[in-house]
Amino acid sequence: MVPAALTTASVSGVAGMLAGLALPPRMRGWAVGALTAGVGVAGGASGVAALGGSRWSARLPGLLPLAGVHLAADALSGLFMAVAGAVVVAVAVYGAGYVAGHGSHGFGSRGAQAVLPLFALSLVLVPAAASVSTFVLLWELMALASLLLVLAEHRGRAAVRGAAVWYAVMTQLGLVLLLAGLMVYAAGAGGETFTALRSGTAAMSPTVRGLVFVLTAVAFTSKAGLVPLHAWLPRAHPEAPSAVSALMSAAMVNLGVYGLVRVGFDLLGGGPVWWWLLVMAMGGVSAVYGILQAAMASDLKRLLAYSTSENMGLVVLGVGAAGLFAHAGNEALAGLALAAALLHVVNHSAFKALLFGAAGSVLRATGVRDLDALGGLRARMPLTAGLFAVGALGAVVLPPGNGFISEWLLLQSMIHGLAVPGMTMAIVLPLAVAVIALSAGLAAAVFVKALGVGFFARPRGEQAAAAKESPPPMLIGMGLLAALCAALALVPGLLGEGLDRAVEAAGYAGTQPVSGGGLRVRLDEVSAVFSPLWVVGALVVALGAVVATVRWAGRHRQRRVRARLWDCGGGAPTARMAYTATSFAEPLQRVFDDVLAPEQDVDVTHARESVYLVEWVKFRNRVPDRIEHRLYRPVLELLAAAGRSARRLAGGSVHVYLGYGFFALVALLLVLVVGW
Repeated sequence: MVPAALTTASVSGVAGMLAGLALPPRMRGWAVGALTAGVGVAGGASGVAALGGSRWSARLPGLLPLAGVHLAADALSGLFMAVAGAVVVAVAVYGAGYVAGHGSHGFGSRGAQAVLPLFALSLVLVPAAASVSTFVLLWELMALASLLLVLAEHRGRAAVRGAAVWYAVMTQLGLVLLLAGLMVYAAGAGGETFTALRSGTAAMSPTVRGLVFVLTAVAFTSKAGLVPLHAWLPRAHPEAPSAVSALMSAAMVNLGVYGLVRVGFDLLGGGPVWWWLLVMAMGGVSAVYGILQAAMASDLKRLLAYSTSENMGLVVLGVGAAGLFAHAGNEALAGLALAAALLHVVNHSAFKALLFGAAGSVLRATGVRDLDALGGLRARMPLTAGLFAVGALGAVVLPPGNGFISEWLLLQSMIHGLAVPGMTMAIVLPLAVAVIALSAGLAAAVFVKALGVGFFARPRGEQAAAAKESPPPMLIGMGLLAALCAALALVPGLLGEGLDRAVEAAGYAGTQPVSGGGLRVRLDEVSAVFSPLWVVGALVVALGAVVATVRWAGRHRQRRVRARLWDCGGGAPTARMAYTATSFAEPLQRVFDDVLAPEQDVDVTHARESVYLVEWVKFRNRVPDRIEHRLYRPVLELLAAAGRSARRLAGGSVHVYLGYGFFALVALLLVLVVGW
């Protein structure tokens, strides 16, 4: 059943590519959307079957030189395939309406529509790869397809081309590291299939295993958008079409986590403490730094991109904690931490795809991403505002949002891990708890800003004042994701057995942390119990009591008379009197000045008549990405200087070029002689 479903997904992907190339603009969007949805349905069904316990493997010889294509699926693969399939289906429906507003240009062009099904297919197939060659092939297909989609709306937009360059460089550097790590692994294990890698790991030296882990972990965390390898993410995600942003942020970055778990736990079988301390450090820094940058951002899609870096940091923090617990011999806590991380992958995919979809709806209606230029959208786009609120509730990690469940489990694993003896645990786990708590608090501020300033404030521009609701396909796609968020929040037990199998496939005994017939969240090894339905019921009762009390009190008030307040001649409140996204974030900026290092510039222009008279004052405040500023800019400047110096070597003389070739040949011969 599962191979047949993947065959169906592959046929749908190829058919979607041909439809994107051949069909006229009026039919292209719907046909490609339907076939892309077919990829998601078939791939998601394969994942669900694997989560249910159906293990399979297949080999297709001849499609890849010398090796063939090796595919296999277990519950761990199935989890990521199911998530990718669900996101692809919702985004395919959403994308059909999104294309209608872009005509035959940009995301609606032949090239973009032809690449979209292939990108969706790669998202589904990467977790099913069962050999080094197949994995690298599908990984590169995913990278190239996403790069072309990022470039879909490049005409007249230099920012898109710049983002694509950053993304291309970072993703290809990651591919080089991944390829180097897997080649070293395959050479040491004596084979390139995952089965051969597992059986050959025991014969490898600790140094080689450590080298393989570091190389692959850097490549995978780069794809997941972790600090300091995150520079591509806040550029590429905002500039890509919103449907593509949803796929990248809710499905593609997950595969970085998948690779880390597959190689670190399943293939290498775990490792020493320093592996997991490195992983936890990257996860913790990414969680805090990502949400701080999101708090400062006024670009809505850039805010969501940094939020992705934060959530992936929390996921990787859980993965590192699982490795740490496993090394300490506590399999139960290792399984619990890994289950929490995988559950957060699922939850993040649901609410982040919804949030990017809502951001695309706003962008389509207004043409604006800047929160300081939006406002008043609740009245003009009520369905989009409500759907964004559902996604924001999941992102702020408060009940009854779906993100709360997984972060609560992650926090429980860290707290109960304090009972594990050892100085490392005593130092690292309290820091991890602090990171989770701090990121949760900052996430609440971030999405209160996004929702309040962007949707509930007064309109600050003509585009926001003239906004209209998005077409039905976009709303239906977002509605599917909102329903998924609600299901994950209220009945997380639906994932109970499948999540347990995924943890077991990674090499650890499942603890069934999510169980109770889909009604309760249990921790079998510890004494913590949480019931989402009870929480929702209590919130509904409390809200009803507050509303009833307010209405009852209103009946006993004196008759109200409408009159204009004394306002010193100021008139009615205007949009200029309300908080902007920048002013909302200013108190947080003051608190974290040392971390964020904001740049401020005040330019005062005096009147010609007198220096004591000021004509105007210009104030500029900018919060750059400090890591990018301190780490990447010097490297780029050094490379640019080297490039300028290298130009001097190309003087146009053929004789000089022949001299270069002669001396290079002599140097090569000397190296060969000495080496021989």
